Amino acid sequence: MIKVAPSILSADFCKMAEAVKNLELWQADIVHCDIMDGVYVPNITFGMPMVRALRKYTTLPLDAHLMITLPEKYVGEFCDSGADIVTFHPEASKDTRGALDTIKGKGKKCGVAVNADMPLEIALPYFADIDLLVIMTVQAGFGGQSFKEDCLKKAKEADVLRKKHGYGFQIEVDGGVCPQNIGLLKAAGVDIAVAGSAVFKAQDPAEAVKRMQI
Repeated sequence: MIKVAPSILSADFCKMAEAVKNLELWQADIVHCDIMDGVYVPNITFGMPMVRALRKYTTLPLDAHLMITLPEKYVGEFCDSGADIVTFHPEASKDTRGALDTIKGKGKKCGVAVNADMPLEIALPYFADIDLLVIMTVQAGFGGQSFKEDCLKKAKEADVLRKKHGYGFQIEVDGGVCPQNIGLLKAAGVDIAVAGSAVFKAQDPAEAVKRMQI
């Protein structure tokens, strides 16, 4: 079954505690936190204090997706703030292996993300070391973008490679995911679906979550 990780970037920022509590009521699997710095991506969202605050209001795993420059400077702090999974973009880092080692040293799950305009090859050197591979189906930096189906080719290729070599990472797809395209993710071997607007803007968020858990 695909796990659903709603992105709180699509929630009401004035009601974030309520948002994560609702995710438990809606039986979501993971809370996805989009961390943007205004440098690696043009938008700015939130940082460690928000993750620390959210940790108090949910028992669901917190998945911190760092869209920031030099993530190696901050991954340890995100782990200490309560993130259970920390992922980042290797092209934004000067020490990708060091950042992954720091996350693992904190006893948390680590991963790398492949932006929509980047080739899968940027993540290949880390396949044996990561717990999560994030495939972006939109360009990182904004919520509410349209789903780019062509990016799923990278998910399919990664699925083939992990089966061939026995890698243990899960594949997460992030961007424009909704009940209408979740079948494409399932066919591509995806394990986790990040969905923002499709959950928080739905008339029946619990039903939207359920429809994507296939």
